[in-house]
Amino acid sequence: MTTTAAPVKLPRHIESQVERSGLGDIYAKVAEGVRLSAEDGIRLFEASDILSLGALANIVRERKNGDYTYFNRNLRIDYTNICNKQCLFCAFDRLPGEIGGYVLGEKEIAERFARYDAYKITEVHMVGGINPKLPFSYYTDLLRSVKRLRPDIHIKAFTMVEIAQMIRISKMSAEDTIAALKEAGLGSCPGGGAEVLVDRVHKELFRLKIGPKQWIDLQKIVHQCGLKTTATMLYGHIETLPERIEHLVRLRELQDETGGFQTFIPLAFHPRNTELSHLAGPTGMDDIKNIAVARLMLDNFDHIKAYWIMMSPALSQMSLWFGADDIDGTVLEETIVHEAGATTPTGLTVETLLRTIREAGRTPVERDTVYNILQVF
Repeated sequence: MTTTAAPVKLPRHIESQVERSGLGDIYAKVAEGVRLSAEDGIRLFEASDILSLGALANIVRERKNGDYTYFNRNLRIDYTNICNKQCLFCAFDRLPGEIGGYVLGEKEIAERFARYDAYKITEVHMVGGINPKLPFSYYTDLLRSVKRLRPDIHIKAFTMVEIAQMIRISKMSAEDTIAALKEAGLGSCPGGGAEVLVDRVHKELFRLKIGPKQWIDLQKIVHQCGLKTTATMLYGHIETLPERIEHLVRLRELQDETGGFQTFIPLAFHPRNTELSHLAGPTGMDDIKNIAVARLMLDNFDHIKAYWIMMSPALSQMSLWFGADDIDGTVLEETIVHEAGATTPTGLTVETLLRTIREAGRTPVERDTVYNILQVF
């Protein structure tokens, strides 16, 4: 694939450094807007010169978004932690009947909104475990209760894993199930549950959950039904570099077909309190490389998000010069990653986000969920 982007020329001293790093041929492709191969992607992951990698990723970042760095005002509601999938990388889940399990009702949802009324939230992000006792009506009632509380808010909810469960219990087709969710208030879907789109990793870490093919097939249907989604990759556990690239290529191919992905979000694995706690998890260098390589490989994605909850606000700030153009948002009351030992805040103020972006030399832009610009600061 070759884009219509105008050729880009790096400053001579940076160009010389890229040449010395052994990435000169990839630079030539990036400068001309030529699609990178899987082999190129593996070489980028293996590159030791992180500054040259960042220079290449920044070409694409600025070609697509200039200095703009996006954020939004979002509230996180994890509506149940009861789940029967037993993924080895998860510390959030409780089995049915296990102490500590919960299911939120309308009263708890209303209390959560009231707590953060001053933040002027424009998006609520709702995900949960696969709770076998919940009927399909629970999910539609959940959406309607949010819309009663905040008719103006955008509801971004339900990963493909959750959608698969709803199709099973609704006894309707995938299309009719999604139509019912849309009618109840669903506005878009998050990209979780993909983990790594490789059968080997699926069998070893999350075999009870939908696999790569079903995740991709459901994303395709959701896109065809008119909903935008995000895409993710959970990295830093047992996956190999070629498997990361395979994941990115599969996302790129689906985006070629549907155009339904809004952004890609690398998710850094947190091992504490999981059955993979013996693993070290990703380093800061790995975090930055995943942002940069994703920006270079996913040429048909408009946005790459640095999810500060998992990367830390400081690394997310750095990543704005390594390919990322979105730093997520206020993310109030995140619990899933913090159950796995994350030490990042459970929310950030708008003022903190503005300062973080400005200190990086970028322009803060408040967006809504579907990237309409609400304010340029």
